[in-house]
Amino acid sequence: NYNAHIAAYPEVDWEQHCQRFVESLGIAWNKYTTQIEPHDYIAELFDSLVRFNTILLDLDRDIWGYISLGYFGQKQREGEVGSSTMPHKVNPIDFENSEGNLGLANAVLEHMARKLPVSRWQRDLSDSTVLRNMGVGFGYCQVAFAATLTGLDKLKLNASVLDADLDQSWEVLAEPLQMIMRRYGVDEPYEKLKAFSRGQAVTAKSLLAFIDTLDVPETVRAQMRALTPAKYTGIAASLADAIRE
Repeated sequence: NYNAHIAAYPEVDWEQHCQRFVESLGIAWNKYTTQIEPHDYIAELFDSLVRFNTILLDLDRDIWGYISLGYFGQKQREGEVGSSTMPHKVNPIDFENSEGNLGLANAVLEHMARKLPVSRWQRDLSDSTVLRNMGVGFGYCQVAFAATLTGLDKLKLNASVLDADLDQSWEVLAEPLQMIMRRYGVDEPYEKLKAFSRGQAVTAKSLLAFIDTLDVPETVRAQMRALTPAKYTGIAASLADAIRE
């Protein structure tokens, strides 16, 4: 409110003077504040970082799972030890490292985002000790990001495992077959495919036999017979490529 300033120098335009001084230092002018510069923008930054960390943590866990399933292998690094008793192991340690550090980062950043906008009667100094830990939260983030990048760089695709898994999953084609059946007016397509596939071991042979029972044009039947789990990807490839553009 410039109370003391105006009492001492009432002839000075203190608002304009202060704005000019602050902006001369390259700092954005904030006309309305409490006793301190509000911490709202810091809380917004931390909340955004927590959301990013949560997405990255989800990636870490998914990749860990894909490694466990054998979809990905890991390039060996000289000097690394996977287990104290099993020398053959190559553990997904980088993704585990990242996951742990992201959890610590989010714990710190979430607390700061909740704490900093709150001050008792605008005079509470508990924000000071909290602000000193910004580097802790950012530090855990940095360690986690580096670990994920290291882990991604070590991945190698096990295409044969993926192909074998897909070849055991012909039941996924119940979805496109149902849609094609609907298009060509086949009665109760969902019910027919449910009776055929639910709880059953669906194979390429049994699926082709089912297709042959359908009352659809031969060109459509040929389209259905050409479907395979490996080819049933829609436009996933082009969507993925577009991310890099």
